[in-house]
Amino acid sequence: MKTVDINKEPVELYKILKFEGLVTTGGEAKLFIGDGQVRVNGAVETQRRKKIVHGDVIEFRGERLQVRRT
Repeated sequence: MKTVDINKEPVELYKILKFEGLVTTGGEAKLFIGDGQVRVNGAVETQRRKKIVHGDVIEFRGERLQVRRT
């Protein structure tokens, strides 16, 4: 599992996918989220602007990201 460090909370889900290089654009991230291809804390997440905070786990295309506030 990869750790993603954030310096403020909350961060929108689509931004994390974009900044971690799992998608090329924010629009692409929003499409994948809307299609139900992303999980947050084990549950399918379809809210494109879902607020992500310390401790959340994001799963997408076989990648697992643990969010940590620095």
